[in-house]
Amino acid sequence: MSQIVRTTQQWQGLDRAHHMHPFTDPRDLNKKGTRVITRAEGVYIWDSEGNKILDGMAGLWCVAVGYGRQELIDAANEQLKTLPYYNSFFQTSTPSQIELSHVLSELTPPGLNRFFFTNSGSEANDTVIRLARYYWKLRGKPTKRTFIGRQWGYHGSTVATSSLGGMPPMHDQDHEMLPHFAHIIHPHWYTQGGDLSKEEFGLQAARELEKKILELGADNVAAFIGEPCQGAGGGIDPPSTYWPEIQRICKKYDVLVVADEVICGFGRTGEWFGSQTYGIEPDFMPMAKGLSSGYLPIGAVAIHDRIFEVLSEGGKMIHHGFTYSGHPAACAVALANIALMKKEELVERVKSDIAPYFRSTLQQMADAHPIVGELRGVGLIGAVQLVSDKANRKVLPPTHEAPVKAREFAIQNNLIMRPAGPQTLVVAPPLVITRPQVDELVDKMKRSLDQTAQLFGLA
Repeated sequence: MSQIVRTTQQWQGLDRAHHMHPFTDPRDLNKKGTRVITRAEGVYIWDSEGNKILDGMAGLWCVAVGYGRQELIDAANEQLKTLPYYNSFFQTSTPSQIELSHVLSELTPPGLNRFFFTNSGSEANDTVIRLARYYWKLRGKPTKRTFIGRQWGYHGSTVATSSLGGMPPMHDQDHEMLPHFAHIIHPHWYTQGGDLSKEEFGLQAARELEKKILELGADNVAAFIGEPCQGAGGGIDPPSTYWPEIQRICKKYDVLVVADEVICGFGRTGEWFGSQTYGIEPDFMPMAKGLSSGYLPIGAVAIHDRIFEVLSEGGKMIHHGFTYSGHPAACAVALANIALMKKEELVERVKSDIAPYFRSTLQQMADAHPIVGELRGVGLIGAVQLVSDKANRKVLPPTHEAPVKAREFAIQNNLIMRPAGPQTLVVAPPLVITRPQVDELVDKMKRSLDQTAQLFGLA
C-alpha cells in the first residue's frame, strides 16, 4: 500500500479528531497543530512542510545507528517473509530469539547470561518487579517487596513503573503511588551539593539509601533501581563515589541492584552498557531503545546467573510473559543493529572520538552562555542546567518554563532537543553524528538559548 498523501492541515485535522498523544497537553496541541514527520535519513528528519530538522534526541534516545539503514530494513523484511510471528510460550522459541540471547550474553557484564524479552523499557521494568519479588519469595523472604528508586528517576509509564520511577508530574497525575515503592534523592551535585565537593556529595547521596533501608527495614526491601546516568530526569551524571557506595550498601543489607539501561545501553555512554562505564554489577539489567535503534519495538531484561538459578529451581511455572515477547522480526532487527554497530565500531567511536568532541564543543558554549550554569551527562548525553545566576548556582524558577520555551525556539531553528528534569535541556543525538553535525547542533542550540535568554531579559 502506498503512503496516503495529504496536506499538513488535513493531517492535523485528522490527528486532532482521532489521535491521543503521549506526554502531551491535548488542548495546547490542538491549538498549535501537530508537527507531522514524513521521512528521515541519517541524523535528520523532515516534516510535511519540507523542513529539514537535526534530530538531537535520536528519536527518543533510541536511533543509535541513524535513520535509513538498509541492513536493518532488510533484516525485518527477510524475517517477515520467513516467519512473521510466533510466540515463545509453550516451550517454543525461534532462531532470532535464540541468537539474540547469545549475542547479548557476549556484550553484557559478567554473569548476565539469561534474557527475557519484552516490547519496551516499561515492560522490562515491570518484569524486573515481578521477577525480583518472586526471587525473594523462593528464597523464603516474601516480605522483601519494596523497591527503592530515586527522585526524577524514570523507569516507564505503566501503573507499576510510574510508581517505580520518581517523576513528580507522573505521581501527581495519579495522586499517589502504588504501595511498596520508595525514593531517595538523586545525585545531582549542582543543585543539592551545597558546599560539599562532588565526591563528598556522592557519598552523602548514596548513604540516603542506607537511611531508607533502615527506615523501611531490610527484610522489606527487595531492590534498589537506578539509571547509570539519569536520562529523562535531566542527564544526571553521578559523582565517582556514588555507585561504589550504593553497591556496598546493597550488599550489606542483601538488597538487589537493578541498573536501568533503557537509555544508557548500546553505546550511548561510550561502552556497550552504562554499567560498564560506572563499574556497576547488577542483578537485573533492563534494556530497550538502542537494542534495535528504535526500528522495531523490543526490550529485554538481563538476569544474573545467581538470580536465574533460584528462579529456575522453584519447581513451578513462572506466570509472566507477553504476546510479543521476543517477536522474531524485532529480534532479527536487533541482531542486525548490533552487527552494524560492531562493524562500524560505533561504541569505540563514541568513547574515543565523537563524544569527547561533542562534550568539548558543548562545554565551550555552556561556559560562555549567560543562562547555562552547568553541562553534565556522559558520552552522547548532554544536559544543560538553565540558571538566572551562574555565580551562585541559582536555577531558573519553574514558573518561567524556560526549557519548554527553548525547545520551541529550537524547533523553529530546525533542531530537536527536549526539556528533562528541573529546568534542564537535554540532547542525545544518534551515535553516527559527525563533527560538522555536532557543530550544527551546538550552533542551533546556542541560538535557541540566546532567544530564551532574551525572552526572560537575561541576555
